[in-house]
This record gives sequence, structure tokens and C-alpha cells, in this order.
Amino acid sequence: MNTKRLRYSLLSFFIGILLTNCDNFFNTVPHDQLSPSTFWKTESDVKSAVTACYEKWNNPATGSTDVFFADCMSDISYSFTGSSNYKNVSNGSSSAISTVNYYSYETIRRCNLVLENAEKVVFTNETEKKDLIAQARTIRAWRYFQMNFWYGGVPLIKNLPDRAEDAQLPRNSEEEIKNFVYDELDLAISDLNDKPSERGRIAKGTALAIKMRAALYWGDLDISMKAARSIQELNIYELEPDFLTMFSESGVNSKEIICAMQHVKDTYAFDNTVRLFNNQDGGWASFVPTQDLVEMFEMSNGKTIDENGSGYDPTHPFYNRDPRLYNTIIYPGMDYTSPSGVQRIFNTLDKEINGKVNDDFMDAATNASHTGLLWAKYVLPSTQYSPSLSNSAICPILFRYAEVLLTIAEINVEKNENTDEVFNILDNIRTIRGHIPVNRSVYNTQDKLRELVRRERCIELAGEGLRRADLLRWKDKDGKLLAETIMNKTLYRMSGTVDMNEKDPTRRAIIELPTAENEKFRRLEQLKYEKHNRYLPFTQVELDRNPNLKQNEGY
Repeated sequence: MNTKRLRYSLLSFFIGILLTNCDNFFNTVPHDQLSPSTFWKTESDVKSAVTACYEKWNNPATGSTDVFFADCMSDISYSFTGSSNYKNVSNGSSSAISTVNYYSYETIRRCNLVLENAEKVVFTNETEKKDLIAQARTIRAWRYFQMNFWYGGVPLIKNLPDRAEDAQLPRNSEEEIKNFVYDELDLAISDLNDKPSERGRIAKGTALAIKMRAALYWGDLDISMKAARSIQELNIYELEPDFLTMFSESGVNSKEIICAMQHVKDTYAFDNTVRLFNNQDGGWASFVPTQDLVEMFEMSNGKTIDENGSGYDPTHPFYNRDPRLYNTIIYPGMDYTSPSGVQRIFNTLDKEINGKVNDDFMDAATNASHTGLLWAKYVLPSTQYSPSLSNSAICPILFRYAEVLLTIAEINVEKNENTDEVFNILDNIRTIRGHIPVNRSVYNTQDKLRELVRRERCIELAGEGLRRADLLRWKDKDGKLLAETIMNKTLYRMSGTVDMNEKDPTRRAIIELPTAENEKFRRLEQLKYEKHNRYLPFTQVELDRNPNLKQNEGY
């Protein structure tokens, strides 16, 4: 297994160098590319070229941002630094010169290269050839789905233009891109293996998962449901009983994982780990959970924090909560072991501890968590990482089976059918994660059940990059996008102290109630959303490259 991973990573690295053109799609005759007349001769050539299509997907600096940073464009995660531009999207200041950039044709170009040339290569096994071509087709469809959702229609380029001018095309409509994605995925699904030839490669489940998510986002519920059912029918995937292990180096073979971005220590390592940790561990705390997410979790008795009889104490917000909270968020007062093996109480609330400066304090440094929280996913156990935090085999998960089940539940609610299946799915997820089943008598209407399913989706998939997309597609009972409400409010952080002598970690944090005096310190960010923020702006660089590319309205 390790040999396969090493081979995959080395191929991705070296072939990526051979086939890339400095991320400039419009440079159609790169000097650092193998010539088609000499390269497309053997089965190995095709395999290598397909592997190169994965490079941007797996690259720690690009691919993993879909998993980690994307939630910073929502209410459940926060990025202090403006270098990534994710906070610019969440606070409504995004523009052509300061925005998140999901617009790139580099990976599409590599896929087009495969799809134009692979057919002419003779294989001893035609099924293997079809599978490889289908992998490239799936990756291309994924990129078009992403760009279509975030930008609302993009130029459709299915071949390799002879001249730069030939690539300067106007935008196709959203509907045209959507239909292209569906058609491409259908072709791929028919040729892909049920199981990947080696871990990390795309198989049928991945293409189906892309189709499922894309159709859900686009509101094509029947298409999404059919794809989700097809994933179930593969009988390959199941929920992982050990939740945090699934997000660790030791959990890469979990049966819940449908597709993950592959990395190998020392050869093609994941080096974004430093962004996950706090200042005292040498981390950057680049994206962190918010208090708003903490408040979404139920109490251990299954009641929300604002329900009568919940037992919620705002001065001890981490006490007696849904166990999933403790597997999702590293919170003040928690027993914590650093990557170097040093044990301490995680304290982000006190400026000093025993008269010494606390490097974990929220305002201690730019690299300290400005919410006082960290993600537990991909961090715990922290001892899996070297103290340098730059050489890990973490494989960020792009699709997992829990999303499939939650998609089925959501569609059932929207169609107002199969209520028992909805409850069974939620109970299955909740109990395997250590929580209790749903009180069905409470969620006895479609509106109440919809609210529950949406909350469960957020809790289960928090920190995995899906929250903003959900807020851009979900509507309230009046037909108003949830983003218009949820993304127009103030984010606050907790202030208070940690009782270092308290034995119960969940009771150590003593949080101050909101006052006029602590308002300024607690105020974190003003979220802002206007209707034109449904789409991202194209960067000025892309507009300059393609005069026929028209900017989205409002920017």
C-alpha cells in the first residue's frame, strides 16, 4: 500500500511538472511540456498523464482549501488573516482585486490533453484504458461544477485551442455547464471501476458523489437522490465508528471515505498542517471554528441550548453537550497534548497564566486563534504530527458516506416523504458518533424536520467546506435565502477565564455574559451578504487575460 502511494505521489509530482504551464491556461504552447508526437505511445504515458490531472486536486496549497478554508466564507469558521481573501467574502468586501479564486483552467487543460490523446494509445486491457479516461473526465467535470456554482456560468473549453485567442471565449450559461457536467459524469460512471485500482484514484463512487452534490446544489433533487442511491447500492461504504480516526493519518483506509486528497510523508507531504494549530505549537490558526458553531450543538439530553429544560449554562458552554462537539472543536479548558508530546490545559481565554504571557491567548499574536477555538478534525491526536507541522500524511476528505446519507435525508424532507427513513438516518449518524436518537415527537412537522436535518448536516460536516454553499441554496419559509439572514450579523467570540484547578475539562472555561464593557473585545467580525454576493467576482487577472469574460454584476 505504501509503495503504491509513493508511486502515485512521485508520478503526480514529476508529471505535473512536465505537463503544467505555469498555471496559465492561455499559454497554449508551453516549452516545458512533452511533445504529443513523442509522449502518447504507451500505457504508461496515459497513466502518467492521468495522474498529472490529480496534481492540483491533491496539492496542499490548492486542493485542500476546498476542505478547510471554504467554511471561513460562512458563519461557522473564521479566518483572521486577509491573505487568503476568505474573510473578504464573509464580510462582503470581496472584489476583483481581493477575492477567493476558484477560477482556473489548468486542471481542465490537463484533462483535455488526456481526452484528446489517450484513445489512440493501444492497451492490452481496454477496460483499464476506459477507466483511466473516465478518471480524467470526472476531474474535468468536478472543476466545471465548482466554477459553475461559484461564478454562475463560465467558458466551456473541451479541447486544446491552437492559439491563445481561441481560448478567450465568452461565458456559457449555467444551464449549459450544468448539462455538460451531468453528461460527462454519466459517461465516466459507465466506465469507472466500482473500486479504485489504488487508494486515491477515482472510482465510480466519486463520480456519483460529485453528481449527487452538484445536483443537490442546483436543486435537481431527483438526480441527486438517484446518484445517492447508486452509491448505497455499491455496498462499499459505511459510517466510521471512530470519528476522529477518520480524519487522522491512521484513518486513511476508513470505509466511510469515498474520496480523499492523497499525501505521503517525505515525498508529497501535506504541508498545510501548520494552518490548523495555535500559536504556542508554532501554528498559524488560519481557519478556526466560531462560537456560532458551538451553539448549534445540542445538549447531551438532545435538547437545543434554547429549549426549556436543556440545562444549558452560558457561563459553562462546553459542559454536558452533544459528544460530537468534543470531536469537532478544541475548546478552552480541554486537556491537550502538543505535537511534541507536552501536556497542557488548552487556555485561550487568559492573557497570562501564573504571571507568564500566554502564547495561546486570543490576542497574543496574529497566529493565535481569534475565536479561542481550534478544529479537532485533522488535529487530534496532535502527536501524529512532527513538531515542525510541515510533513504529514493527512489526506483531506472530499467526499464521505455521511454526506450521502444526509443528502438522502434532506431530499426526503423537501419532498415530504419517507419520514421514517429520515429519522433512521439521523439516528444512525447520531448514535454512532456517541449522541442519542432524535426525539421524534419534537420534530413532527416538515418545517421542524427540515430545520433539524439542516442543523445535523452542518454539525456533521463542519470544517469540511460545505457550509457557505448550503447557505446559498437553502431558503426559509418565506423563500428568502438563509445567507441573507445568517450572513448579515455580527460574529462574537467568548471572553472569560479558565479555572486551571477544575478537574472536569468541560467546566473549566468560565465565560462572561455579554456586557457593554466586553462588547469591543468580544466583537469579532461583521458578516455581510447582499444578493450579488451569491456569486464570486472574477479576479482582475482573469478579466485581463480574457476580454470576453464579463464580470459578475455588483462587482
